[in-house]
Amino acid sequence: MALIEVKNLEKIYHTDSVETPALIDTSFKIEEGEFVAIMGPSGSGKSTLLHILGFLDEPTGGEYYFNGKPFSGYSQKEIAMVRNKKMGFIFQTFNLLSRTTVLENVKLPLLYSDVKESLWNEMAKKAIESVGLSHRINHLPSQLSGGEKQRVAIARALINNPQVIFADEPTGNLDSKSGQIIMEIIQRLNEKEGKTIILITHETNTAEHAQRIIHMLDGQIDSDKTVGTRRKATDSFTK
Repeated sequence: MALIEVKNLEKIYHTDSVETPALIDTSFKIEEGEFVAIMGPSGSGKSTLLHILGFLDEPTGGEYYFNGKPFSGYSQKEIAMVRNKKMGFIFQTFNLLSRTTVLENVKLPLLYSDVKESLWNEMAKKAIESVGLSHRINHLPSQLSGGEKQRVAIARALINNPQVIFADEPTGNLDSKSGQIIMEIIQRLNEKEGKTIILITHETNTAEHAQRIIHMLDGQIDSDKTVGTRRKATDSFTK
């Protein structure tokens, strides 16, 4: 059973009397443990697709199965649970609380979990350590570089040990060196911890960290190819 499966997926946005198709007859499977990059120009449907896969939006037509269960079979309460426990999200804009320390930012998803509060600090510190930021644990976002902010966002995404991580243009606001560090961390999560990664990017060098690249054009899959040799991940962020 595939972790994710979409069949003839469609998404149409309605503005007044105008219909704008964002996804058209999209079908594919993603197995647990895969690292898949979804590429395409602006307006190709890649972000719309990620929002549907991450239960942040609903499809207009077709079918979406997560862990073998159809999207329509999830109640709102179950959707909230899946997003909190099964999915981690990394966004281009970091989405950190500006007046809250690194530790408190990373702990945020635990507020909506059933994990005992007595364990929160230990779990957050472990996640922060995994991205090499233990020395910044009491800093505010304003005291961090862009790359460090994104590493905090990754630690936050990891806090509940999710089954799949969605990364939407995670290097978009970073310089090339910081972006490389972020991609090495994400790749290491796939290779060493077996996390399923779904990456949205328009950058070819970023997509080359994936095992498979789905290219989208005008709301449809233009190509779906396995990467021959992907970039080698290192632990350079800890050096």
